[in-house]
Amino acid sequence: MVFMAFAVCAVALFTIALLSRFLRRGDGLPSEGRLQVRRLNAAMRKKAESLQQAMMSPKAWAKRRKELNKQEKKGEPEHDQNVFVLDFKGDIRASAVDSLREEVSALLAVSSRGDEVVLRLESAGGMAHAYGFAASQLARLRDHGLKLTVCVDRVAASGGYMMACVADHIIAAPFAILGSIGVAAPVPNLHRLLDRLGVDYEDVTAGEYKRTVSPFALITEGGREKFQEQIDDTHQLFKDFVSEHRPTLDIDRVATGEHWPGVRAAELGLTNALGTSDDYLMSKLDEANLYGLCFSRPASMSERLTGSMATAADRMLDAIWSRAARLGRP
Repeated sequence: MVFMAFAVCAVALFTIALLSRFLRRGDGLPSEGRLQVRRLNAAMRKKAESLQQAMMSPKAWAKRRKELNKQEKKGEPEHDQNVFVLDFKGDIRASAVDSLREEVSALLAVSSRGDEVVLRLESAGGMAHAYGFAASQLARLRDHGLKLTVCVDRVAASGGYMMACVADHIIAAPFAILGSIGVAAPVPNLHRLLDRLGVDYEDVTAGEYKRTVSPFALITEGGREKFQEQIDDTHQLFKDFVSEHRPTLDIDRVATGEHWPGVRAAELGLTNALGTSDDYLMSKLDEANLYGLCFSRPASMSERLTGSMATAADRMLDAIWSRAARLGRP
């Protein structure tokens, strides 16, 4: 029963992928999108003022309100330093890198040495090449002399930590997850199932190692060894990358694929300080001009349609997992 449900879900996801590919042919070029910029200083102060009003007596607040009105008439004070705040919420494909590269390019056109970029990062990692590209975007900031601070409130693991380690300074919440410096490549194999069903599968390739393992064909010992060699090489590149940006780390100690909460990560040197992005930005409120940047591009018709279908498939898969868990209980 559960197997059949998984099979139905797999077929649905495959159908979504095919439909997306078909629809993309008619979408044409993607729209240009736009960069939204907002000054954060006043907005952050307004939140504090709302709380002050609730805590003060009406008479005390009236007096405080007069003081604030005088300050508002003078305008927001200008500071010598600019702090640009970016957000990156990663998925397995690091899809947010498309927006990140636009934000970085815009920053490099207007920023000056002495300015700072604060990236609020949240990602459990994903495809190595995608996160490598995202890390390269952050490296562009440092190459141009900008200070880069990465704040991890929840998780920066695997590819997420590949991005974080580029920073001059990493700040993590005490129970945020960091690390997972390792490589995993699970390959489900349906060879025996296809064999039982009488289905032949042939993979025609040119080049000895064009395909080392396949989910549909018998995995040979030579193919398995070559695949492991490729995984080990990717892991070594990951370790070298982290060591280059955080040379004081005991890389053999932390590159085991394990992850740690922020307090332990600080002891190991994976983060420079403990704290939240909110506290860090509040500390900059009276000494820098804070700007929030967000590049957005309207979704195409195929992205909207397949996104809705993918959400429905995700819900179906969650329901299947919940059903399977209930069936497995004593």
